[in-house]
Amino acid sequence: MPIPFEALIPFGFVTAMFGVTGTLLHAVKTYKNDGKNPRYGLTQWDRQMMERDKRLTGSFRGQTSNPVAPPEFAYNSSLYQSLQPR
Repeated sequence: MPIPFEALIPFGFVTAMFGVTGTLLHAVKTYKNDGKNPRYGLTQWDRQMMERDKRLTGSFRGQTSNPVAPPEFAYNSSLYQSLQPR
């Protein structure tokens, strides 16, 4: 029994929409991670290092080889911000 040609148009449309949404999701994840693959299975240590990298470089995925932290590193932690009077 042949497939009616009318069913191919919606099938193609649905397939194309899954492809478009998958591609856009991948693009957003890649953009969010500075062009790198997303991280999975993060431990507390990984999260702490990501927070430190964010404070040092301004990006969760950025890393620096500078052995001396910039001066603003001492004052941009969440603990220090919560202790500041408002």
